[in-house]
Amino acid sequence: MPTMADVARSAGVSVATVSHVLNGTRTVLPHTRQAVLDAVDELGYTPNTLARSLVTSRTRSIGLAVPATGNPYFAEIVQGVEAAALEHGYGLLVADPHDDPEHERKVVQLLHERRVDGMIVAPSADPGELVAYLRRHDVPAVLLDRVPDDRAEGAQRLDQVCAEGIEPMTLLVTHLAGRGHRRIGLVAGRPGLSTTAERITGYRHGLAAAGLPFEERLVVHGDSGTAGGERATAALMSLAAPPTALVTGNDAMTIGALRALRERGLTVPGDIALACFDDFPWADLFSPRLTAIAQPGKELGATAVRVLLERLDAPDRPARTVRLPCTFVHRTSCGCPGRPPRPDASQGPRRPQEGADS
Repeated sequence: MPTMADVARSAGVSVATVSHVLNGTRTVLPHTRQAVLDAVDELGYTPNTLARSLVTSRTRSIGLAVPATGNPYFAEIVQGVEAAALEHGYGLLVADPHDDPEHERKVVQLLHERRVDGMIVAPSADPGELVAYLRRHDVPAVLLDRVPDDRAEGAQRLDQVCAEGIEPMTLLVTHLAGRGHRRIGLVAGRPGLSTTAERITGYRHGLAAAGLPFEERLVVHGDSGTAGGERATAALMSLAAPPTALVTGNDAMTIGALRALRERGLTVPGDIALACFDDFPWADLFSPRLTAIAQPGKELGATAVRVLLERLDAPDRPARTVRLPCTFVHRTSCGCPGRPPRPDASQGPRRPQEGADS
């Protein structure tokens, strides 16, 4: 089995230079780095990860805790994290906290015990114990997708990466109002999640912009799942004056809403218009095709890795929040004939917004 010394002889450099190239512990001239990598490939050298971690105190691994099971949006995020981690030479350990605060803390502790260099976590609706654990053990971490409020003490001192939530939801509501709808229902996500709160805020902003009153009974929580979305939609359609248009807060609840409408014999958009937050791979295959807000899942995952690696390189820098823009995907479930959206009706690509948190 080839050794690091064999690689050094083949590349014509010192063993220390090979170590710096493989561990990223010092800048090496590009041609020297390439010579080392070529020698590694030619000889089939495999670094001893365990021995290297004992020397560098790094395992070159990242822990990822997100509710990925059955959720296409988080599946995209996982793909983005994995691709970016591998690009930088990091392995990935994945755990599903199931949006349960107690289970969340346990899986984060488990990842920490596996000596990951840092973590990327999508916090639950009650992330107090999670944040306390990360802060108490000084774990380099990025909070992903969800921004805990002030009740989670210390959360604002952690890096955070998420998508815009208020403006895109406002856009969906004003678009439906522009189609003449005056009773627009919202199937909202799980209470306590920042994404739920932001989308309700965007919904209210959209109503206000259209000159429509806010009616509390037109907002029903679907708990961010398919079954919950089905129950919430059934409740909305059982009102004495049901909505003529629905906005759903995520892709899972969209599926539930469509099931509930089908059970009642209602067609989209013939009987009720529908627009959803979260686009997903088969949204364009439904009949009608679903008008949606597309979140940049893979880009969110890759950005979280970048922010985490920057934290590992500079542990004392101020925490920051990075927000990425969403895109309005115009189709036909809102009752439109499938024409392209107006130029002012798109959240076009923009540079990520970054701000320092206290």
